[in-house]
Amino acid sequence: MRRLHLKLYLTIVGVLVLFTVVAAMMWHASNSRARFLLHGAHIVLVLGLLGASIALLAYPVARGLTARFERLKEGVQKFGAGDLATRVAVEGRDEVATLAASFNDSAARIEQLVRANQMLLANCSHELRTPLTRMRLAIEQLAGTEGEARVELARNIAELDALIGELLLTSRLDVTRRPDRIEPVDLLALTGEEAAHFDREVSGEAVVIPADSLLLRRLVRNLLENARLHAGGATDIRVSKHDGAARIEIEDAGPGVPPEDRERIFEPFSRRREQGGSTGTGLGLSIVRQIARVHGGEVTCSSREGQGSRFVVTLPSQ
Repeated sequence: MRRLHLKLYLTIVGVLVLFTVVAAMMWHASNSRARFLLHGAHIVLVLGLLGASIALLAYPVARGLTARFERLKEGVQKFGAGDLATRVAVEGRDEVATLAASFNDSAARIEQLVRANQMLLANCSHELRTPLTRMRLAIEQLAGTEGEARVELARNIAELDALIGELLLTSRLDVTRRPDRIEPVDLLALTGEEAAHFDREVSGEAVVIPADSLLLRRLVRNLLENARLHAGGATDIRVSKHDGAARIEIEDAGPGVPPEDRERIFEPFSRRREQGGSTGTGLGLSIVRQIARVHGGEVTCSSREGQGSRFVVTLPSQ
């Protein structure tokens, strides 16, 4: 890969080679010792040629660099002014091109995060409006069927409370870089305790990792709840250690997730396309991925042999 310092080095070498060639030609042009003693004019001529050569060879390099820096500066200014779609052209293969590519990668990541937050806030009003509308309808029916209406009202209030709690958690995870508290956590024991609430058993080996136990409980709980809602419950739950990392694998025997949806399901308020109704808050898997990434890990969804889905959470053990 050609680098900026290589360009400058070749420019200097080219000037020196040119200077050597000109000096040699002048040496051979001197017919006698006496004539060569009149070298003052020769030196002036050589220095003049040297200066002109440096100017001619250095100008394109300097102008090219300054022009690319100017375009990079304009892109940064546009991005800072709020145009998140701004990208700069990656020209060449030197340090300036690497800087431009790094800017584009950072700009794309920032744009993705901002758009995700905007989508989250935009969907909030819609998701909150649905249970509130049902609450108003239930209140209007209190006069006729007081008992049933109160049960429905209580259910909707609980749903709204759960949604608000999920929103608060996802907002906090969105801005934090590491868990609030780190302590040794026995992943097998923690997963087993959460699975017991769903009448499921966990197999595998004991793996102790530094983590926030409350967040990991929410992670496991959301995955198990997702399996219960969409696949009738988890069929296999395993905890293991692989390549120095802790793994939680949760499999189900449901309809599975199409390949094109295996990333989309981790987006906020994403629900299965084939569902006719709305179940859950739509933030469960999004929170799972946030918790995993806050701990330096990741979660993926894949198809299981035969049928169903496999969710794999990978967490660093050190």
